[in-house]
This record gives sequence, C-alpha cells and structure tokens, in this order.
Amino acid sequence: MSSVPDVVITGLGATTPLGGDVASTWRAALAGESGARTLPNDWAETYGIAVSFAAQLKVPSVDVLPRPETKRMDPSAQYAIIAAREAWAHAGSPEVDPERLGAVVSSGIGGIWTTLDAWDTMREKGARRVLPMTVPMLMPNSPAAYVELEFGARAGAHALVSACASGAEAIGYACEMIRTGRADVVVAGGTEAAIHPMPLAAFAASRTLSTRNDDPAGASRPYDVQRDGFVLGEGAGIVVLESAAHAEARGATVLARLVGVGLSSDGYHITSPEPSGRGQISAMRSALVDAGLSTADIVHVNAHATSTVVGDLIEARGVREVLGADADRVVLSATKSMTGHLLGGAGALETIFTVLALMDRNAPPTINVSEPDPELVLDLVRDTPRALPDGQIAAINNSFGFGGHNVALVVASA
Repeated sequence: MSSVPDVVITGLGATTPLGGDVASTWRAALAGESGARTLPNDWAETYGIAVSFAAQLKVPSVDVLPRPETKRMDPSAQYAIIAAREAWAHAGSPEVDPERLGAVVSSGIGGIWTTLDAWDTMREKGARRVLPMTVPMLMPNSPAAYVELEFGARAGAHALVSACASGAEAIGYACEMIRTGRADVVVAGGTEAAIHPMPLAAFAASRTLSTRNDDPAGASRPYDVQRDGFVLGEGAGIVVLESAAHAEARGATVLARLVGVGLSSDGYHITSPEPSGRGQISAMRSALVDAGLSTADIVHVNAHATSTVVGDLIEARGVREVLGADADRVVLSATKSMTGHLLGGAGALETIFTVLALMDRNAPPTINVSEPDPELVLDLVRDTPRALPDGQIAAINNSFGFGGHNVALVVASA
C-alpha cells in the first residue's frame, strides 16, 4: 500500500489592508501597523450606518490589474488573481501536468458588489442594462474559476464556503487533494471583497462590529477588556501546495510543511460559538492527531480572535485545554488586530502569517491590547514580535465561522 504524500508549501501571495503583496504585508504586521481607516465616502451619513470605517486594501486592485480584467471580475476575484499570481511566481512558476494541477479558492460571501450593483442597475435602468457577465462575476466560485483558468488547472477547481473559516478550509481541502493522489500541485486560499454599505449595515445591525469611529486604528482589540467587535477587512491570501516529492523533483524551495488538518462543526447556533468550545477543541485535537504531533511540538498559535466579547475567550480557553501544561510556553498572536477581519480570506492570510512566523522565527504582535482580559489564560504577543525557538517547530492556525464551522491547520517548519 502506497504511503500518503507529504504536503509542502512553496509559494505565498497576498493583497491586504497592510500591503499589496506578502513582503509589505509581513513588514507592516511585524511593525504592528493597523490597516483600519475611516472610509473615504459618505456611506455612514447617507444610509445611517453606525460604522464609518473598515480595513480596505492598501493597494487597490484597479492599480494592479488592467482595466479589461477588472471589468469582467468581481473585486473578490480580482483580489484572488493578484494573490495567486504572486504565489505562483514565488513558487517558481512550477511546470506541472495540467491534469495534476488543482485550484481551491473560497469566499465567505462571494460577489456581493456585482450582485447589488446589478440589482441597482435593473431597478434604475431596466433589465436590458444588466451586464451579460453578471452571473459569472457574482457566483461564489468565480475566484476559484479564474484561478483555475489562469494556470490551466484540470485536476479540479473548488470553492468551499464556510463563512469566516472558508480560506483555511480551502487550504485543508487542497491538502487532501494531494494526499489522495488527485493532484501534485494545488493553488489554494481565500478572498473577500465585502466592504460595501449593505454588509456593513448588516454586520452593524448584528452588533458584531466595533463602533470606535473616532479611533479606527485602535478598534480591533482582541482580548482587551474594552473590545467591542471586529473591524471589517478585505483582501486575499493564496498558497501553493505541492507533494513533497514533486517539490523535490523540481528543486523547489520548501517554505513550510502543512502537516495537520482538523475540521468540526458546533451543531449549536447560526452565529454564536458553542460556549464550551467543544467544536473548536475537537478541530485542534484532530489537526494534531492528523499531524502526528504532540502538544510539546507546538510553539505558536495564530488565533481566530476577531475581537468580539464572547468569542475571544471561548477560543482562548479551548487552546489552553488542548495544549494543557504546554500552553505556558506557547505564544499566541491575534493578527486581526492589524488586518481587520477578512471573512473568507482570513484563514488563508493567517495561514501565510503562520508560515512566515515559522520561517522568520518571529511571532507577529497583537496590537491595541492596553488592558488584557483577566480571563485570558495564554501568553499573548503584544505590540512587538516575539522570537520563536530554533529547530523543528510547529504552529496552529485557527479559523472559525458563522454556522459553527471550525478549522485548525498545523504548519511545521521546513
């Protein structure tokens, strides 16, 4: 019986509120910069939205892509293509049989700009003015389809939708495509472009957004006693995954290894996390078992930590329960304090942060935590990066989504 292929990461790509690529995003993260800003529009005043800020892309996609591409893609697909091209180039533009190349790119919400713009056009100008490309632009698999077309992938193109866990679940599914022999290389990740007045109004109505309109940069404050909700962000994160054998055969540089994938669901509530954290705990434990690692191997956790009053502590208690006595020497980062919450793109971007933390031996900081919640039972990296140990080390990236979706990925150093 053949052994299961090891899966490695050979390329990273991103466009985020901190930078237009991975290098600039990582520099800003290590420097503790915030991507949240007052929105340059009158949405709050015009529509009566309680929140007037968000974490928009640092480099607008229209400044990167040629106009013909932006005209036929929803912003969510634009962001994915920008990140995918960077990741592919970073991986050395691998030569791979198209039948052995896959794409898994997810979005939590999909083409919301296209959907709502088309509806406005029809109401105001009639059905004849609705663009013929509207459906290919708004469908939630559009980013995956454009990435598949970009590289000629024929092993399968997929778009898993699990709210804010979508990007991480996409990477986990891509890993399984390689492990089961469907593909040798998979381009995978998540994207989101939902900074639009309707989603802003809806999230604000659900009281999940911070309302610190006077201090956007300080609004996302995971684990702080004054946290009052998340900051809506946008962007994309894409990784190139390969079987270790394929990467070795072509002489690729291995950045890290994806060794564990853990999935679960809460079976509890459409928006609220299950109070005991049992689903999150199950996902983390499953990922460790899948990785064949013990808690002693883990040195770092990139937390989902959105800055909501209830959710942050449920996760923190879950991490402590999973790691047990080893939790005292594991450092925790909550990078949404800087990027805002990229929804379907969050888990993918945070997987990239986890890879870079292991590569640089540096855990990124959590900003805006002036008074840590006394119930936080973990060592939070605050304000400045924290050095990670030498040798073979591993980290967990957590992603959780509305509907009770839980994904934990275990990444190990190369």
